[in-house]
Amino acid sequence: MNEFLQFLGEPIAQRSLWACAVIGFANGFVSALVVLKRSSLQIGTISCALLPGIALAILLFGLMQMSILIGAVIAGLMVGLGSLFVSRTSKVDHDTALSIIHTTGFAIGYIILVRLGLQQKVDDWLFGSIMSMGNSDLWIAYGISAMAVLGITALHRPLLIYLFDAKAAAAMGIPTRAFSYGIFALIILVLVSSLQAVGAFLTLGLLVAPAATMYLLTNRASLMFWGGGLIGGVGSVLAFFLSYPLGWHLGATIIVVLGCIFLSAYIFSPKYGLLRKKR
Repeated sequence: MNEFLQFLGEPIAQRSLWACAVIGFANGFVSALVVLKRSSLQIGTISCALLPGIALAILLFGLMQMSILIGAVIAGLMVGLGSLFVSRTSKVDHDTALSIIHTTGFAIGYIILVRLGLQQKVDDWLFGSIMSMGNSDLWIAYGISAMAVLGITALHRPLLIYLFDAKAAAAMGIPTRAFSYGIFALIILVLVSSLQAVGAFLTLGLLVAPAATMYLLTNRASLMFWGGGLIGGVGSVLAFFLSYPLGWHLGATIIVVLGCIFLSAYIFSPKYGLLRKKR
């Protein structure tokens, strides 16, 4: 216990704790978009597609934070939009095209990074390492998180109309095409901002579980955003306090805690849970 208290006094621990709270809240807030759009599997696929962009950016410009960020964003957008283009210009459906493009890109990116001698960094990008996040990583995550929360809040009403009925939104003059691409780009940015924290393989849990939990607790879509943010933030902070004494990987612990919270809601939710009273 004394050792843990000493650890909490270290700047790296305080920085990591703050990162858990901010990144967890932002991802939980944005997770409502993923759940309401029913696009969790597509987002999970795209999260793994960030690796080739990182690899090419390092190959061309070296191991710089800004080039890694830009490369990951471009890779996510190219895989997502490229798979959509292939599906619209061939007999192949969107999910199939997305699977082929993202696995090919992932394999190429992995080969490049291993050849560059960055095996340890590959593990960090795949599974996350909050403790190794530098100041630049944190400020990028904070900036993207603030932009995501403020942007969704400002466009909350038209956004909900679009998510539930795109045709009605278009009839009301809401720019549905801009909303579609904007939501996609925003989710990609949030994915990139949390890449160092929980990694490409685990970030999907952080971007789905909080809002999915709220979906079992309420039928009000507006509550899924703030409720998801609260679950994401509190769950991530709780995971921080559990991971050190247990000796668990922090990124993986965050997903385990959020998964347990979802499971609890699935079983005990008074309205939608497994054990709800039958009428």
